[in-house]
Amino acid sequence: MAMGKKVARGSLLPSVLEDDGSETEHERVELGGMGSRPPSRPSKAYSRGSVDYQRVTRSDGSLLGPSGGGSGAVVSGDGYQEVEVEEEVGEGRRSTSSARRASDTMEDDYDTDLDLEDPGLAYDPTGEVRYREACRTLKVIPASFFLRNMHSSELNMTHHGLGPQGTKALAVPLVTNISVVRLNLRDNWMEALGGSAVAELLKENCYITEIDLSENRLGDGGAEALCSMLLENTTLACLRLSSNELSDGGAKHLSLAISTNQSLESLDLSHNKLGDAAGETLGHAIAENTGMKFLSLAWNCIRGRGAIALAKGLGANIFLRKVDLSYNGLGKDGAVALGEALRENNTLEELNISNNRIPPEGAIRFSIGLKVNKTIRILKMARNPMQSAGCYGILASIQSNPASVMEYLDFSDITVDLQFDKLYNIMQETFPSLQIKHGGRVNAYKIST
Repeated sequence: MAMGKKVARGSLLPSVLEDDGSETEHERVELGGMGSRPPSRPSKAYSRGSVDYQRVTRSDGSLLGPSGGGSGAVVSGDGYQEVEVEEEVGEGRRSTSSARRASDTMEDDYDTDLDLEDPGLAYDPTGEVRYREACRTLKVIPASFFLRNMHSSELNMTHHGLGPQGTKALAVPLVTNISVVRLNLRDNWMEALGGSAVAELLKENCYITEIDLSENRLGDGGAEALCSMLLENTTLACLRLSSNELSDGGAKHLSLAISTNQSLESLDLSHNKLGDAAGETLGHAIAENTGMKFLSLAWNCIRGRGAIALAKGLGANIFLRKVDLSYNGLGKDGAVALGEALRENNTLEELNISNNRIPPEGAIRFSIGLKVNKTIRILKMARNPMQSAGCYGILASIQSNPASVMEYLDFSDITVDLQFDKLYNIMQETFPSLQIKHGGRVNAYKIST
C-alpha cells in the first residue's frame, strides 16, 4: 500500500488519539494512568481535535497512537513539535469524502426560514439598478439628473429630451419607487409610446399623486392609454395633459375616464384641439363626475353646441370648484348657457371665460345667473367684445344679489364708461371687498372746455 507523509506543527501539549474508547494497559501507563477521555463521553468519528491515522512521538521518546512503522516527532527550538503523519492514501481519501458527506447532511438538517437571500441581489428601493439595466437594454443614455434625484419626493424632469425610449427606461424603476410623489415630465417628446409606458407605470405605482405630461405630443393614442390607466388608478389626484395634440377622438376616451374615476381632483386639458364634439362628450362626463375640483379646457376650439353641452354639464356638477374655459369660442349661445348653469350650480367658486367672443347681449344674459348665485367669488371675462354695457350688466346683477360673495372681477382690456364707474363707487358700501380690474375709463383723460 502506498504511504504518504506530511509534516505539521503542533503545540507542546500531547495530541490524543480518539478511538472507540478501549485502551491497552500499555497506553494507559504511558499517559500517566489516565484515559484519553472519560468513558461516558461517546465516541464520534472525526470529532474536534481528533487525529486519525497518526502516530505522535512525545519529547521523552514515548509513542502515542496506533502501532506501526514510521518516524517520531522532534521538538523544535521555538517550542513547537514537528509531527510526521502517516496516512494511508486510499483509506484517508475515503474517510475524508465520508466526513464531507456527513457535514453536508448536518447542514441540511439545520436549514431554517431565516436563510439570507443571495447577497448579490441587494435591496434597491429607488430602482437605480433596474434603471441602468433598462437603459442598457433600450440603448439609451441614463439621465444623471434622475439618478441624483430619484430618492426625492418631487422629481422635475422637464426639458430633458427623453423621447419614447428614454421614457420607457425611466418608467421601469418608477414602478416600484416609493419616494417620488410629484412627477414632472413636461416637454420630453415622449409621444404615444412613451405615454403608454407612463400609463403602465401608474397602473402599478400607488405613491405618485401628481404628474405633468404637458407638451409631449401624446396624441389620441397616448390619451387612450392614460385613460385606461385612470380606470384602475385610485391614487392619482392631479393630471396635466396640456399641449398634447388631443382631438375629439381622444375626448371619447377622456369622457369615460372622467365619468368613472372619482379620485382625480385636477385635470388640465388646455392647449389642445378639442372641438364641438369633444365639448358634447365631455359635458355629459362632467355631469356624472363626483370627484373633480379643477378643470381646464382653455385654448381649445369648443363653441356652438359643444359649448352649450359643456355648460349644462357644469350646471349638473356639484363638486367642481374652479373651471377655466378661456380662449375658446363660447360666443353668445355659450354665455347664455353658462348663465343658466350658474342658476343651478351652488359649488363653483372661480370661473374664467376670458377671450370667448362674448358680445354685450351675451354678457347681459349671462349675468342673469349671477342674480341668484351664492358661491362665485372670482369671475374673469377679460378681452371679450362686450364693451362697457356688458360690464355694467354684470356689476348690476351682483348689486341686486345680497347673498353674492363676489370678490374679484376681471374685465382686462375692456374700457368702461362713467356710468359703470359711478355704479362701482356706490357698490363700495355694500361690497367693500370687491375688486375690479378693467381696461380704463372711456374719455378719462378728455379735457373739458
